[in-house]
Amino acid sequence: MTNEQLEQLLSELSLEEKLGQLTQCEASFFIENAGLAATGPESAIGLKPEDLKLMGSVLNCVGAENCIKLQREFMENHPHHIPLIMMDDVIHGYRTQYPIPLALACAFDDELTEECARMASHEAALEGVHVTFAPMVDISRDARWGRCMESCGEDTTLTKRLGAAMVRGFVGDGGENTVGSCVKHFCAYGAPEAGRDYNNVELSERTLRQTYLPGYKAALDAGAHWIMPSFNSIGHLPMTGNSYILKDILRGEWGFKGAAISDYNAFREIQWHGAAETMKDVAEIPRHCGVDMEMMSGTTILHSKELLAEGRITMEEIDTSVRRILQEKNALGLFENPFRFANADAAADYIMSDANKALALRAAEESAVLLKNDGALLPFKKDIKKLALIGPFAAEKGIKGFWSCVGVDEETVSVYEGIKALLPDTEILLDAGCSYDLLNTTPIDVLTANAKKAAAIAKEADAVLLCIGEYQNYSGEGNSRAEIRLPLPQRILAQEVLSENPDAAVLLFGGRPQDISDFEPLTRAILYMWQPGTMGGTAAAHLVFGDAVPCGKLSMTFPRSVGQVPIYYAHQTTGRAIKDPDIPGMPHPFTSRYMDMPVSPLYAFGHGLSYTTFEYGPVTLNTDTLTEDGSITATATVKNTGNVTAKESVQFYVRDLIGSVARPVKELKDFKKITLAPGEEKTVSFTVKEEDLRYWDKDLQYVSDAGAFHAFIGPDSDTQNYAGFVLKK
Repeated sequence: MTNEQLEQLLSELSLEEKLGQLTQCEASFFIENAGLAATGPESAIGLKPEDLKLMGSVLNCVGAENCIKLQREFMENHPHHIPLIMMDDVIHGYRTQYPIPLALACAFDDELTEECARMASHEAALEGVHVTFAPMVDISRDARWGRCMESCGEDTTLTKRLGAAMVRGFVGDGGENTVGSCVKHFCAYGAPEAGRDYNNVELSERTLRQTYLPGYKAALDAGAHWIMPSFNSIGHLPMTGNSYILKDILRGEWGFKGAAISDYNAFREIQWHGAAETMKDVAEIPRHCGVDMEMMSGTTILHSKELLAEGRITMEEIDTSVRRILQEKNALGLFENPFRFANADAAADYIMSDANKALALRAAEESAVLLKNDGALLPFKKDIKKLALIGPFAAEKGIKGFWSCVGVDEETVSVYEGIKALLPDTEILLDAGCSYDLLNTTPIDVLTANAKKAAAIAKEADAVLLCIGEYQNYSGEGNSRAEIRLPLPQRILAQEVLSENPDAAVLLFGGRPQDISDFEPLTRAILYMWQPGTMGGTAAAHLVFGDAVPCGKLSMTFPRSVGQVPIYYAHQTTGRAIKDPDIPGMPHPFTSRYMDMPVSPLYAFGHGLSYTTFEYGPVTLNTDTLTEDGSITATATVKNTGNVTAKESVQFYVRDLIGSVARPVKELKDFKKITLAPGEEKTVSFTVKEEDLRYWDKDLQYVSDAGAFHAFIGPDSDTQNYAGFVLKK
């Protein structure tokens, strides 16, 4: 459809049709035997059956046949036969689940991330999805926040790179079996006070611009046409009504031309924030901020006519938003083919195919992080006769991860199934030992007795694998936790099993960094599987027994205690920085310390071991002076000094020693993933230009400062392998 035809269509729409285009409802409002009978909207958000016939979009329509039938019947009843946009949360796979985004980020791999998103896009498109609410590019530095599992972690550069890769995977060139991308949650949703989901956010504008905004901009630049304002308020102003960020920055400074859609019921929540008196006010505020489509709250339809009559909103504002929605439908090709790529037969052939499961398996293997491996306890030898598989996640299928779209636990490979398939002749002694329940009510004496029984079983085995962690539904949206240790039953189980057999390896599951201080000193090896998706158990078996080599690097810092959070590597130093961050207590009085533990993390951002060892040579620079129009190349050699071929994510950090405001102690600027055979050495180089050193200065200008810098190349954010250079201006 040409622009002229779109404008003609817009001019022909009634006000009711326009308001319908700006509203999205659940598919369940429509689908009752795939018909258009209203099944709850009037009681849920005040809409009537006739309102549904004018909707602009639906979410959560499942299955190609349902999407096709719903679209056909809807268009037949619509006065201008305008198609619906079908949207869904395709976060880490549609049916075939790859690891949660926080885990996939640990692969430090743009290409793998893009490939996984492309596979999810293909499955979703064949099932009738047009746009996914992904990627989520919120910076996450507080492990209490359950939704950190949906992010790429704590770092801006990593988030920019992987967020853009996800968009490229989803959107591609807009060709066959792709979906549109809606970036979320704009903005700073990952920094709620106390780590509680939906809570208020307090940030300086400098921090907002320096740390939080770049991920959204990178995703939009990569081809996302949609953006979703976040639930939270910033500086006491709910984001759905934040004109400065949504209009001045997003549409003004960035020139965003796409569509903005609210999160679920977020219009109404402006009143619940206390920032609007009535629902009519609620309908007015986002309209002035350029929020085009309202998800699941209906105030646009219910109150816009009155607002127009009273002069509180304008028809120009309505038309601008409707135009954006029509343009996005046109960009998706829905006017020519309203069913787009929905194809039940093709979906049946492609979804959960061997190729898709193979990709999910590779992603799970490369996302797992070997936190600890003293004495090379792992990998276990395959010729063991008897394996004790202990813990609530030994045979549990609920490890695919939260926000799993239409993925099902029954199709997920458990650890037991993965090992049994790999080692069919090995005797497996299986004992859950306890439940994974977060809120325990079992008496401690019963828990202890069960744990001792499991420990006795472990004592009989040639090798012991303790499978513990966090159930998939204990992280994710709304699942914030004040305590990030294992639940009490698992702590008791770990204490008993590891005390009985310190050579037991821990296979850890979860959707966030956890406080593992209760059992970390008791075990020689910890492999963090995160929530690894459909093929998680197969990946675990391959990693534990050496068919795959761990190469994941932490995308979020692991604290020693919840009392340290938020904790992240790119912190600023202070006027009273502690000289030795690993020594707690009085040796360093009147410094920024804790009395009862070190200030350093348990495991730093970027940390991750392998079944081999890597040796880094010193950083060398081709010049120690950077000019405004020049560049510096930083180089280091990396050698595999072990006995197995393995991958290593080489990380490049820069420190700005002096700025007009306090600067971080390090900032990740780039990373490269390499593969080295035993004894092989490669030279890895990174380039830095003046523009890479810019930041938001004391006057909120995006500039660089002349002066001294350090360039680091190493295996993690703790590296002290650097060379100095000077920027001259």
